[in-house]
Amino acid sequence: MDRPMRRARDSYTEQVQIIMPQHVNGAQRLFGGQLMAWIDVVAAVAARRHSGRPVTTASVDELSFLNAANLDETVVLAARVTYVGRTSMEVRVDTFVERLDGRRDPVNRAYLVLVALDENGNPTQVPGLEIETEEERAEWADGERRRLLRNQRRHDGA
Repeated sequence: MDRPMRRARDSYTEQVQIIMPQHVNGAQRLFGGQLMAWIDVVAAVAARRHSGRPVTTASVDELSFLNAANLDETVVLAARVTYVGRTSMEVRVDTFVERLDGRRDPVNRAYLVLVALDENGNPTQVPGLEIETEEERAEWADGERRRLLRNQRRHDGA
């Protein structure tokens, strides 16, 4: 039996936050740990939408801080599934500061790997990913490279 397929756009998720005093560090910039927590949540929602299952985060593959976000700014996190294995899903999360005029400036890009869980908390198969655009094809190829690198690091004990 072939496994079902889902589209990347069906997993798309946005989360919007206003940076409040409890979210900042001493420099009045968004605390990196807070951003990481928001990233983990939005990635989990995208993975749940794709898999239709509860999920757990297996790894944060890449987390690049591009620019700061400051107190009282609006932050938008956008997530979608970019690659799937048998039980795991790679989710790309892009974070932006949204200006009052609607312009979005990049803050962060992260790739996370999440695993779908069955009723007993064990990994379970996820739907395949239907590739619809050239951008999605490129993301899939990049996801495959990241998977191979993760496997190599695991093999090397890193």
